Amino acid sequence: MAEKTLRQIAIYGKGGIGKSTTTQNLTAGLLDAGKNVMIVGCDPKADSTRLMLGGLAQKTVLDTLREEGEDIDLDAIMKTGFKGVRCVESGGPEPGVGCAGRGIITSIGLLERLGAYTDDLDYVFYDVLGDVVCGGFAMPIREGKAKEIYIVASGEMMALYAANNISKGIARYARTGGVRLGGIICNSRNVDREEELVRAFAKELGTQLIHFVPRDNVVQRAEIHKKTVIEYEPACRQANEYRNLAEAIENNQQFVIPTPLTQERLEEILMEYGLMDSLQDDYKI
Repeated sequence: MAEKTLRQIAIYGKGGIGKSTTTQNLTAGLLDAGKNVMIVGCDPKADSTRLMLGGLAQKTVLDTLREEGEDIDLDAIMKTGFKGVRCVESGGPEPGVGCAGRGIITSIGLLERLGAYTDDLDYVFYDVLGDVVCGGFAMPIREGKAKEIYIVASGEMMALYAANNISKGIARYARTGGVRLGGIICNSRNVDREEELVRAFAKELGTQLIHFVPRDNVVQRAEIHKKTVIEYEPACRQANEYRNLAEAIENNQQFVIPTPLTQERLEEILMEYGLMDSLQDDYKI
């Protein structure tokens, strides 16, 4: 029998694009399929596991270390949520003091030391704040912890700009850490020709649009109730979209070193699909 391989996946994307929501909902799809999953939140807001735990019910790794010192057990920093998902929040420094990226470095090191990466795990997801400009936030890929990257984007200009920038970081670290891009997840904002645009952008990068997640208000309703869509309304169409995303990631075989676009080429694609024209109309550029 083939040896089971733990898949460590980092989710990146522009701030506010819906990384945490997307990560938790697709994780619910994997849990629904019987997979064992751990989520490591890499955002000082500590909201990467909120929907899995029914609220912000978890003390962060950095807060725990500050209050209790380093002699702690795993259950002090890991909580169990929806369908047995294991949840960890890295946290960050006190506001205005230190680098938030160091919380990621500290957390992963501590999880390794406490034996969190058990043999029965199928997936570990790192939900990473913003861009990879800061070395601390790039840690999951720089140190080779996460071998697979998925970028959450939309058809909006700044989301694609951030996705392109993240791809530059992936290409840089691919040479030493073995990291690869698994695809673009489009978290739709109902932009004109959005799916076509993101698919074309992904092709330029040398990757794929692994799934187009349509916009649906049930996502917001579920969040208000502190649940994923699959837990809140399991039979709805949007729940199946997240199951399909989970299945696409489970079966994905296309992992690449991306070829980032030049700024000029990115703007050409935006023009080709009418986004620049739309921006000019909206803002009277």
